[in-house]
Amino acid sequence: MKFNNILISSCLLAGSLHAGVHHSHWGYTGDGDPTHWGDLDPKYVECKLGGSQSPVNIKKEIIVETKGLAPINFHYTTAASEVINNGHSVQVNIEPGSFIVIDKKEFELKQFHFHTPSENQINGKNFPLEAHFVHQAKDGALAVVAVMFEDGKESAVVNKIWKKMPKEAGKKVQYKLSAKMINRLLPKKRAYYRFDGSLTTPPCSEGVRWFVLKDYSTVSKEEVKKFLHTMHHPNNRPVQSINARKVLQ
Repeated sequence: MKFNNILISSCLLAGSLHAGVHHSHWGYTGDGDPTHWGDLDPKYVECKLGGSQSPVNIKKEIIVETKGLAPINFHYTTAASEVINNGHSVQVNIEPGSFIVIDKKEFELKQFHFHTPSENQINGKNFPLEAHFVHQAKDGALAVVAVMFEDGKESAVVNKIWKKMPKEAGKKVQYKLSAKMINRLLPKKRAYYRFDGSLTTPPCSEGVRWFVLKDYSTVSKEEVKKFLHTMHHPNNRPVQSINARKVLQ
């Protein structure tokens, strides 16, 4: 799987964890909605035939207790460089140098972006907002850290990003968001659920390590409303069949 092209060659015009080349029209409404993705382009066939698709509903029946599940070591030390409205999400690109370490492997933080409502569910519950922190190892492997936002106090960091987010699809603005502010998007406690999954948008390529943090951040209803107004509609893929997979915790 050519993950390098997916993330580095311009994730800008294509959505959350997606291909940089816009082969066929896809989206979240109408004839290009998620139920049709697998039929829009031969390159998207995994969207309907894949057996390890994301997002998922994390429920107790599929959770496996694992002793000594290694913590994710976060090293977010560089600032954001720009904010992009790619037509499918609002994406914040990160300057080189930030990374996580998991599985004794380093994954560089490339970007983070948002979905409303959340794509993943916990015990059947959707959250008003979900952020995906997208990382890539030198060998092209992907790791995504997902942060759920629940209704509550306004997020000062989200508010700063929203003030810069372009209202038109395909537009981008230069924006220096500090590493300190980026770290504030993460909850203080960082225990997680882990599962093997896929990109959540075409081409839905599998082999992605997913880490959904158990603790939540907060966001105000007004902030969610502003994001939804910019996107014009919800931008979440429905949960996919878990099949034979288990979720580790």
